[in-house]
Amino acid sequence: MEGGPTGSGEPEMPSVMDTISVEDLDERARALADASERNTHWRREACINLIPSEQPVSKYVAALSAADPAARYNEHRRQTPEGPEVRYYKGTSFIMEKEEELKAALCAFFNCARAEVRVISGQMANDAVFDALVQFRNRGGKGQELARLRPVLVHDLVKGGHLSAQPMGALKNYVAIEPGTGKPAALHFPARADSPYRIDVDQTKALIRQTPPQLVVFGRSVIIHREPVAEIAAFIQDEFGKDNPDRPLIMYDGAHVLGLLGPAFQDPLAEGADIVTGSTHKTFFGPQRGVILSNIQAGSAFEGLWRHIETRTFPGHVSNHHLGTMLGLLGATYEMLTFKDAYPAQVVCNAKAFAAALRGQGLTIEGDPADGFTETHQVLLNVAPGKGDWAASHFEVNNIITNHQALFTDPNFAEASGVRLGVQEMTRHGMKEADFEPLAALMGDILREGDDRPEGSWRDAVKSLRSGFTEMQYCVS
Repeated sequence: MEGGPTGSGEPEMPSVMDTISVEDLDERARALADASERNTHWRREACINLIPSEQPVSKYVAALSAADPAARYNEHRRQTPEGPEVRYYKGTSFIMEKEEELKAALCAFFNCARAEVRVISGQMANDAVFDALVQFRNRGGKGQELARLRPVLVHDLVKGGHLSAQPMGALKNYVAIEPGTGKPAALHFPARADSPYRIDVDQTKALIRQTPPQLVVFGRSVIIHREPVAEIAAFIQDEFGKDNPDRPLIMYDGAHVLGLLGPAFQDPLAEGADIVTGSTHKTFFGPQRGVILSNIQAGSAFEGLWRHIETRTFPGHVSNHHLGTMLGLLGATYEMLTFKDAYPAQVVCNAKAFAAALRGQGLTIEGDPADGFTETHQVLLNVAPGKGDWAASHFEVNNIITNHQALFTDPNFAEASGVRLGVQEMTRHGMKEADFEPLAALMGDILREGDDRPEGSWRDAVKSLRSGFTEMQYCVS
């Protein structure tokens, strides 16, 4: 049965939970299973899913994630920097072997030297790096209170920055508070006047020279263009010295674009980033986890930082590191390696085609027209001032799942003008460039006529479109 309290296609659920009694547990358990099955059917077969930060895993990866390690524990660490890993649980030889295999597979995909795979979310990955950098910056200061980072250069949250790199997010415990003002020591990238979703490189260089940051964080949650990693990294290395351990650390938060990194988009490690973090479930094929990647070499000025990353991961931020999804991530990485050339390129082509089709409906699309309005999986639809949530809600009741988004000129999220769209999930379910044209036409009609027609008027048309794309592609098994 469809038609929830909001009028969406989501299966109806009670809005108020009454008191649970032992007598009705069997009935509740059956109802839970039935409701979960209906919800899965609705999202997987009746909806067009366009949230940029999510996609389901393949049956192969799901089976790996539910295998026996999902119920087990494993904790391990080196007692000395060059010593062997000490295991605190027995019976873990298999998963220890697969953890090393996962590191090797990720290093092969990203062409990097090191991978920390025990973090279980992208935000935890960022948190562990921030923590490690504080430890590294305070090296030699035994017994003294740790000085926090001052300053940190990040993207403004309202301008597309990721929450985990904000003073109100994961950065909160690691950024200094400026004396006198009481404000966090955070600087924001200046934007280009002619292309506000791009960093102004010249102004950024001037800002770094004037107020050298201890940490520079590229990457954002609203990301439609490449970040100027190469230009800023070259400047920092020239200005402060490439092997100077006290130069600004360059970090790239690849949460949204992890599965696109490489020839189809950009390669931040090759361009000069010291660290790449990311979530493994947005454009990457994995279950919900995180990863930290680097080319820091043994004997380099930043080797101590990597050791801190390892120890702040465990025992700092995680004990048992969710072995089931770690095994699933290994399978997902094999899928990514198998389709390394085909999948990212198709995602970017689809996003450009979607943006063009929406423009063809007379809709306003953010981004640089010279680059097809996007270079990633994301497309930013500008509806009208303060109408982002209105538009996303109209899409939802017609089984098109999006999220409203504050755009560059919006004062805050409560007054969001935009809708953020991602093509990665539907690409994996087989949609190609031409398939986004009828979707764009439906979305154009919904925005033009949604207030004047009965709720859900386009739901059947959306279901019909989705019915041609229910089988997951780019799978190894």
